[in-house]
Amino acid sequence: MLRIIAILSLIGLTACNSVYVKPNSLDPDQKIFVPRGGFSMQRSIKLAMQTRNYDIYNGRLTRISKSSESYELPSSVKYSVRVDERSEIFRPIWCMFNGFWWWNFNVSIVEQKSGTEILSWRGRGCQNSSLRKLDALLDTMEIKSK
Repeated sequence: MLRIIAILSLIGLTACNSVYVKPNSLDPDQKIFVPRGGFSMQRSIKLAMQTRNYDIYNGRLTRISKSSESYELPSSVKYSVRVDERSEIFRPIWCMFNGFWWWNFNVSIVEQKSGTEILSWRGRGCQNSSLRKLDALLDTMEIKSK
């Protein structure tokens, strides 16, 4: 009985993620649009891509309303990133050894010219495990140089 409780507890602690990824579809030498601001996941995506030397473009803001913003993008932008996320939640016990913060997010990366979605990721989990998954996804998506 104790084993069943332990197994159910461990299953309850796992994060839920649903990912569609198109391997070898992201050219790290191309310009990528990532909007300004955001909660932790959006900032972390920008930082991860900058660490990998991606050319990040935040867009020229053309319109702001209460519910949205519009950006002007040059034709040199090949990809766009969209992140929808809830405010992070401080979970010191749940995520004690994994970053302390709980994230709930949707991430999409689209190739601008064709409109092809190369990443669709619905996830939730502790900060560090989500960042490790992001790193693994970027490894899978990057076009390997010849």
